[in-house]
Amino acid sequence: MNPEGIKTLGQLKKSGYTARSVREELRSNLIDKLKSGDPIFQGIKGYEATVIPAVERAILAGHSILFLGLRGQAKTRMARLMTDLLDEFVPVVDGAELNDDPLDPISDQARAIIAEHGDATPVRWMSRTERYSEKLATPDVSISDLIGDVDPIKAANLRLSYADQGAIHYGMIPRAHRGIFVINELPDLQARIQVSLFNILQEGDIQIRGFKLLLPLDIQFVFTANPEDYTNRGSIITPLKDRIQSQIFTHYPKDVATGMAITKQEIDLSEDQAERIIMPALIERLVEQIAIEARVSEFVDEKSGVSARLTITAYENIIAAVERRMALNGEERGTARISDLQAAIPAIVGKIEIVYEGEQEGAVNVANRLIASAIRTVASEYFRGVEEKTEFKEGSVSGPIQQVVEWFEGNHVDMLSDASEKQYERALKNVEGLNEAIRHADEAKDGSPDLTRMEFLLHVLAGFSILDKKNIGPDIRFADYFSSVMPGEEDYLA
Repeated sequence: MNPEGIKTLGQLKKSGYTARSVREELRSNLIDKLKSGDPIFQGIKGYEATVIPAVERAILAGHSILFLGLRGQAKTRMARLMTDLLDEFVPVVDGAELNDDPLDPISDQARAIIAEHGDATPVRWMSRTERYSEKLATPDVSISDLIGDVDPIKAANLRLSYADQGAIHYGMIPRAHRGIFVINELPDLQARIQVSLFNILQEGDIQIRGFKLLLPLDIQFVFTANPEDYTNRGSIITPLKDRIQSQIFTHYPKDVATGMAITKQEIDLSEDQAERIIMPALIERLVEQIAIEARVSEFVDEKSGVSARLTITAYENIIAAVERRMALNGEERGTARISDLQAAIPAIVGKIEIVYEGEQEGAVNVANRLIASAIRTVASEYFRGVEEKTEFKEGSVSGPIQQVVEWFEGNHVDMLSDASEKQYERALKNVEGLNEAIRHADEAKDGSPDLTRMEFLLHVLAGFSILDKKNIGPDIRFADYFSSVMPGEEDYLA
């Protein structure tokens, strides 16, 4: 409905406006979108055949919703996107605390305003974005925060008795009337606070101190929780869980392409970075694989989960490493390198929860292991037979790749983190047979530059112990594997 020109209760009545409950709005607008083919839950990838249909069914059934899933699975984003299914504007009594419908007020305050002004009662139009409320559950959340309490200061200022309803200060839930209310991390809410939600979910009434307020609150409730955190931080009590009608499990991307699409969608790059820095598809693939490796690593707590924030921040760190190198070398353009994955280590260690074995190993070493695992896994997509380590053992490596390995007998190559583009190219092209070797291998149809794939081959050969790879500070040296076991007097990176 177009709110323009409708500013009083009388005008609203003449317009023929008919109020709908929040759940009716969600249901009706969802049906319209389904029929028209308009996009629903835009920006959510990987849930098209799983989570989204379940949410749509819950909305059509008029259910409250509990999203259960590990961190970084878009639970809160799904809840926020539900506002797109609300009507664009709804009228409320201007000056009332509880977003009362002018045609059906529920609070004494709104009824008093209407009794005083009649058809001249001022009407305010509330947008759909104003009808979304969210609360992060923490152990210190109180009943007064969520439901309300008697406010002695308010009572004193208005000269009201504590028995007067006007002395009540309403909490977040009553103030979310005619909207969507979300409680994130529900298990963190103390059990006695969870009990206070029983009647609201079942009967719609609330109780504050000695007041029995029969407020028919019109709210779409959405809750989120990480099921694996229950034992550490609390649980959802059974009676409350029983009152939440639809429980929907979220999940991480089921395929690499979806994960990469999510990362590309969520990264926050400046216009200058996007224009001047090239991120090869091969490195994007490796960044995604690091998260996949972390989710199955023996050093990482799988119950804690590894969110998409790892790949997003890792991607951004790599871009930052390229930008820093460009500034140091006075270059206008730059390309990410395989060795730039080292710049992603701060993002990796900050996004994983390591178990005891990982603590013994050390967080940085765990991150390096994840990078190495990702390289070995992705190698099979670029080089035939690489998944079989024996294919690359000395004596079994043939053709151009054998020529590369033989070149390292007495030679080495340094991948300096701050090397200019020309120095980087010169270092790689100095390795005899390397350029030919990548052409001999399976052609990757991802458009990655030759230099990227040349460097990748070196990392792959090191990953399968054909070459030796040493990290010296931020730099990397590749050398013959056997000579590295018995190094000479030469200092690395001399």
